[in-house]
Amino acid sequence: MTQNELEKEYTVTEDMLANHVVSGSLPVLATPVVSALFESAAADIAQASLPEGITTVGTEITVHHTAPTPCGAKLTVKVKLTGQKDRVFRFSLSASDETGPVASGEHERVSVKAEHFVQKAKARKVLK
Repeated sequence: MTQNELEKEYTVTEDMLANHVVSGSLPVLATPVVSALFESAAADIAQASLPEGITTVGTEITVHHTAPTPCGAKLTVKVKLTGQKDRVFRFSLSASDETGPVASGEHERVSVKAEHFVQKAKARKVLK
């Protein structure tokens, strides 16, 4: 049976703050970190339905980060698979802390042959 929803809980730590990841100057949860947590959960959902040697890569993400979350707060990330056609997986995203919603969005991932994809990336390296 394919899992199409995933919920993960995190405690916001200093290394997740905007002033730590240099995406801003304030000690609040960084938008790039929220995006990475969303992508991680979506990748887990997609991977559960794929054979060995096949994985997914993120191709698009839209995140609306609407409220600040301080260090030490509990963050709940929810990701739901909303559609799959051929190699393309689409997800809805939401995150909240103890006081309410903090982020939402959509995400798209595409399945690839892992080894081939890595070789393709290596071939793009410019030798000097």
